[in-house]
Amino acid sequence: MERLSDNLTSNTSQADVHPEDDPRDERLAQVEVALLSVIFTTAGILNFGLLLMLWKRRKQLSRMRVFVFHLCVADLVVTFFQVCPQLMWDITDRFVGPDVLCRAVKYLQVVGMFASTYMIVVMTIDRYQAICHPMVTFQRHRARWNAPVCAAWCTSLLGGIPQVFIFSRVEVAPGVYDCWARFIPPWGLRAYVTWTSLVIYVLPVLAVIVCQVRICRAVYSNLHFKSHHARGQSASRACSGAGMSKARAKTVKMTLVIVLTYIICWTPFFTVQLWSVWDQEAPVQTATFTILMLLASLNSCANPCIYLMFSGKFPRRLADVVCRGRANLQESMQEEATVVSSLFTNLKNQSEAKHLPALRPLHGVITGTGQETS
Repeated sequence: MERLSDNLTSNTSQADVHPEDDPRDERLAQVEVALLSVIFTTAGILNFGLLLMLWKRRKQLSRMRVFVFHLCVADLVVTFFQVCPQLMWDITDRFVGPDVLCRAVKYLQVVGMFASTYMIVVMTIDRYQAICHPMVTFQRHRARWNAPVCAAWCTSLLGGIPQVFIFSRVEVAPGVYDCWARFIPPWGLRAYVTWTSLVIYVLPVLAVIVCQVRICRAVYSNLHFKSHHARGQSASRACSGAGMSKARAKTVKMTLVIVLTYIICWTPFFTVQLWSVWDQEAPVQTATFTILMLLASLNSCANPCIYLMFSGKFPRRLADVVCRGRANLQESMQEEATVVSSLFTNLKNQSEAKHLPALRPLHGVITGTGQETS
């Protein structure tokens, strides 16, 4: 469990600085809990509902719908293993669980980030191939387990492995345990945050931008070809063939909107992450930066809505998805509420018994609470 909105600079300090020195802002913590509860509920319902809708039509799944199906799965991983643990951590203020759970949660959090990012990358590359290289044959019977989807999941599962070794459950104060990361000073934290931001955000964004630019050029060439009836233009043939169907054009537009939404949602998060580790005086311990970083999780809510908007009859389809997703999510939310209530009561009793000071509230998603040690 961890908090997405952590100021990594203050949490990765020298060994003699304890995390409980700075009391947390209770009002900000309440805002975080409210906001994350809305995001968790919305993302869970929408992705569950859309996943069920696509699963019932799995025999008629087009290649694009296969990518959307796996994007829903990736968004559900983000919802239950990033947003949900963050919400519970905002409530309990400290990690509650064994060392195995600490490492597993940290691993799955990064897996979700990798999966949602690289699924968008392979979706964009697929649209680039469909527009700029239309002669490539896509085998429909293999669409459900195509190579790009498998590559995205394998990359995600491998990319989260460092988290297992970086994080562990340690005692940060007498009788107080937390899921803690340790880095080699003075470059360990900066190197890891920079590398993670590079492979999860910077490189994927550059890849999709290049693909989208080429797609736009292909679409423009196609429109120019149609309007001027310019037969025999080799450049137009090579990139767009004889023309583009309305269905294919719609999937291109949908992919572009998904990419833009991802960039808008995640840019503040990675910007603050990098700023906080490279500038010791960065003013990131503010409510504005905290809320902006929390809004990154809205990307998991937006993706199902974007697909439903481009699939037509948005109000009716949205209502169907919400009704299907709500029934499946209600039971899991009830179980979670019971667990959170029990954990909060136990933690409160322990704190009152030991007269512990107020504890810090913020933990980062990539590096979390941690300190640099030799």
